[in-house]
Amino acid sequence: MNVELITATPEGELVAALAAALTHSDMTPEKLKEERDEGKLTALLGRVMKMGHTSVAEHVSFTFAVSGVSRSLTHQLVRHRIASYSQQSQRYVSLSQPSYVTPPKIGRDERLRGAYGETMARIWAEYNKLLSLGIPAEDARYVLPNGSTTNIIVTMNARALLNFFELRCCNHAQWEIRELAWKMLNLVREAAPTIFSEAGPACVTKGYCPEHDTGCPRYPKKSEKGEE
Repeated sequence: MNVELITATPEGELVAALAAALTHSDMTPEKLKEERDEGKLTALLGRVMKMGHTSVAEHVSFTFAVSGVSRSLTHQLVRHRIASYSQQSQRYVSLSQPSYVTPPKIGRDERLRGAYGETMARIWAEYNKLLSLGIPAEDARYVLPNGSTTNIIVTMNARALLNFFELRCCNHAQWEIRELAWKMLNLVREAAPTIFSEAGPACVTKGYCPEHDTGCPRYPKKSEKGEE
């Protein structure tokens, strides 16, 4: 899996901070920007984000290039509807060479890894056979597995990303999309540290486990006072 942040809203945190400041100011946005105190604006943005008033983060967007992931992952990813996606098409792209993701639990076992590889080899042999018989790629692709690799470009605003991280950084999320979520989070933390300073799974952001999994190593622990 390769994940790259290819673009983001210029001065994104300044934009979000100005949006926050505007709601409690009699000044115009232009005047606020002209007379801005960036230290105060950063502090204001931090307070607003901690208070949960995250609508200002919708003004900031991030675009990621993601490659070498499975179709199984992207089927989950596109369920996050407040986003824009452009994915490599199996209809127009002929995938004659085997390219697939191997789940870690299979990859760690030599016997399972061998059987898995043989299965994939047979699938691609049938796929190429269909192509050789004149079947168009849009129809031959029906035999390809969910494990087939794909490439996708994803754009989300910061508020949508915060929700995405709460759901997909969780240990209950499927392993591949969880890996993607953490990679994306690490990238946006560098680009917008104030907005994403406390981003992560719900146990981090909300202090409780929506899955009620007391066996999870991330499960919020109680203090000596009995507080979470």
